[in-house]
Amino acid sequence: MVKAVDSALFRETLGHYPTGVAVVTAVAEDGNPAGMVVGTFSSVSLDPPMVAFFPAVSSGSFQHLRTAKAFCVNVLAADQEALCRRMATGGAGKFDGVRWRPGPLGSPILEDAVSWIECTYEDVREAGDHFIVLGLVHELAVQRSTLPLLFFQGGYGRFSPGSFLATPDPDLIQAAQLAETVRSQVEELSAELAVNCGVLVKIRGDAVQVLAANRASVAEPFPLGHRQPIIPPLGAAFLVNSAPAEVEEWLGRSPDDSPDRRELHRARLDQVRECGYSLLAAEPGLLGRQQAALSAFELSDRLPRHERAVQQATSELAELFCPDLRPGELYDLASIVAPVPTDADLPPMAIRMTGMPASVPAEQIEAWVGRLKQVAAAAGAAMTATRR
Repeated sequence: MVKAVDSALFRETLGHYPTGVAVVTAVAEDGNPAGMVVGTFSSVSLDPPMVAFFPAVSSGSFQHLRTAKAFCVNVLAADQEALCRRMATGGAGKFDGVRWRPGPLGSPILEDAVSWIECTYEDVREAGDHFIVLGLVHELAVQRSTLPLLFFQGGYGRFSPGSFLATPDPDLIQAAQLAETVRSQVEELSAELAVNCGVLVKIRGDAVQVLAANRASVAEPFPLGHRQPIIPPLGAAFLVNSAPAEVEEWLGRSPDDSPDRRELHRARLDQVRECGYSLLAAEPGLLGRQQAALSAFELSDRLPRHERAVQQATSELAELFCPDLRPGELYDLASIVAPVPTDADLPPMAIRMTGMPASVPAEQIEAWVGRLKQVAAAAGAAMTATRR
């Protein structure tokens, strides 16, 4: 008798094996293009040339594909994640706007795929809750010699070739150089208010600390060079002047993509745009969980399952973000962040204050915010003047 295997453990264990991502396409019996994403494509035989993929028995997309006499396996490139997600959806409109041409047997060859292999069905047989589909290869070609899209631990990514030369990020280097021009102002603010101050820059989806001045009695949890994924609600200060598409991308990083949660994050972003700063209240349990998730993420070489833990822990901070300040009440704050007004061709930057004492009255916080905004405005002006 075969021992029962826990399905979650099965997925977790097999998820440590990375796979390529391909889209199997065909022109179905009804004359319409059909397609499905597979991460279980494999070569089988050289003589005769055969390949295989393994769709679920319950797959409606495969039932549609199976009505065709031929099919094409399109190996996706690392920059085709959006196409992959589109092809993974159900419905008849998944090919709307997708560019393709017919192969020698009529199957759709997707534009810009790495390679394609057109086949006829050699055999289809059941194997548990999946089919084993054997395809006899008729035509194939490398269409674009580039890195393939990979699937690993539930996330998409790309292979990073090794190099003897480290490639520095030009935006990060430029931001660090500009931050040095305002070091004295940031250090003076840190000493004046007895807080920790850091200059942050948005590099793609991360916030990187490029300058630090630590004069608080509380240790700074974010070292110089710390890189943190920008996940809602955090990062709003970087998006005050962003285009709608960039805001949508930011919203999409939240593990809860429900309309209500999106509306909450949009409202918080509008609040930061109006006020010119953001606050994060201190709640040791939630903040500790997020910092632990960040540490595990960095130590794991930023693996997808650790990134999901960071997303979840960061999302839990939503109720602590931008609390209303009421006169006469006391507050514990984790951070205050003000955007730095810079030229549009520079990456977004901000100044963050941490290490504030506990139980601070709203009036004191408003005074801190005023000074922080003054320094941020002066920093923006100094950075702009430096580039002229």
